[in-house]
Amino acid sequence: MSVLKVEHLSHQFFEKQLYIDASLELNAEDHMGIIGENGAGKSTLIKFLTGQLMPDEGQVKWQRNIQVGYLDQYASLTPGMTVVDFLETAFEGLIKAEQKMLANYEAYGENPDAELLEQAGKIQEQLEAQGYYERQTAIDNVAAGLGILPLYNSDVAELSGGQRSKIILAKMLLSQPDVLLLDEPTNFLDKEHIEWLSNYLTQFSGAFIVISHDYDFLNKITNCISDVELSTITRYTGSLKQALKQKAANQLTYQKEFDKQQREVAKLKKYIQKNKAGTRAKSAKSREKQLERIDILKPLSNNKSAVLDFPYVDTASQILFEVNNLMIGYTQPLLHKALNFSIGRDEKVVIQGFNGIGKSTLIKTLLGQIQPLAGTVSQSKTNQVTYFKQELAWPNQNMTPLQYMQAKYEKLKPRDLRKVLAKAGLGSQQAMLSLKQLSGGEQSKIKLAEMLLQPGNVLILDEPTNHLDVDTKNALRQALIQFPGTVILVSHEADFYAGDWITKKIDVEKSI
Repeated sequence: MSVLKVEHLSHQFFEKQLYIDASLELNAEDHMGIIGENGAGKSTLIKFLTGQLMPDEGQVKWQRNIQVGYLDQYASLTPGMTVVDFLETAFEGLIKAEQKMLANYEAYGENPDAELLEQAGKIQEQLEAQGYYERQTAIDNVAAGLGILPLYNSDVAELSGGQRSKIILAKMLLSQPDVLLLDEPTNFLDKEHIEWLSNYLTQFSGAFIVISHDYDFLNKITNCISDVELSTITRYTGSLKQALKQKAANQLTYQKEFDKQQREVAKLKKYIQKNKAGTRAKSAKSREKQLERIDILKPLSNNKSAVLDFPYVDTASQILFEVNNLMIGYTQPLLHKALNFSIGRDEKVVIQGFNGIGKSTLIKTLLGQIQPLAGTVSQSKTNQVTYFKQELAWPNQNMTPLQYMQAKYEKLKPRDLRKVLAKAGLGSQQAMLSLKQLSGGEQSKIKLAEMLLQPGNVLILDEPTNHLDVDTKNALRQALIQFPGTVILVSHEADFYAGDWITKKIDVEKSI
């Protein structure tokens, strides 16, 4: 039985045709993953499903009275509210039901009306059936699973971006909707919390749709895959591994058909060009009409493949960073123990620790953006640092990537900037859209393009894989391995830094 039907979906995003007569069906038992390249239209699809956007054509039909839970990263949080109070709002409807029940009991005490008692009894049965009286246990279990128990008494307005995402996810899970819609839920989760969420979703009795570039995560939780490609949506039954195998076979067949058509089209165009003005003009005209009737196939990918090669500047220093008895934080120390370590020339270093422990704060302290609460950070005078911030923040969202790059690198010609954007995986069409019109992955590629214009001997990257598609992640990983200088990396994706290319691991959790 289907809980959702998307039919005849067509949508054009400026000059980019995202969908043409696409369809999607979600059944009650479906644990669906959505895959596709950056900018293919995955997040736009979620916006159609949640009513945030209306497609140019087509219909989105939900089953009546279905409760849909959506992971809204931009949900408003009330300053002054504690985390535990915020999580309690997941039961807001049941809290109001309890208030009505108590009011009925109170009214019955003053006026013994059997109908009041009956209504109160029905509400109590509903509360018991939905686990209302065990809600604190449920809150504690979800909070423990997502690593937010220590934040219970924190003001929601003072949370980091990752912590904020966690409590919004926790509230959504606690509300127990019939259907879950999750867009990149693992971006701000650590390995153990991703494992907990994987187990939760695997056992979830309802249906869900999850967009993720974390293929290991998708492979664990899904029983069907919908692939957004070539302006349509293709459904595959089974695991992600099975879907990718079937997709590869389909692509091979499609590529053969595409190549065959391209040869036919080229042959027709050549004939038309050669004969349109001669004795065979009538025949050429007939071929022109034939060409017009052909439904031209799209190439398999309109996206540029990222080719990353970060420019290097040599250094004579052997020790690039030295940290002694360092305490990090803003007003209060984030760690109980002081940090002591050094980072040497050409080392590849990963900073580990659960989300919110202070990995980004440590990086900003190393860079001198935040002053130490105690201890010292010294760095070589020859350090030239290229820094990838995890936040997608821009001075003007209405600028195009090309305009943004031109404002930062005034001496470079637009042609050269286009080439750099293309090396990061952004095509000419994407380069001319406004920043607010780009997906998170496309915006991250602009930041990679900036790094290609900043020669350095130290690359510092704070969660660079958030939002990136698999091909771009692989290109970035290879570029970091090949970079001859020092790399300092923060990433929640253990697979990204797996292997023997990492020479040092700094575990911030050991300083708790």
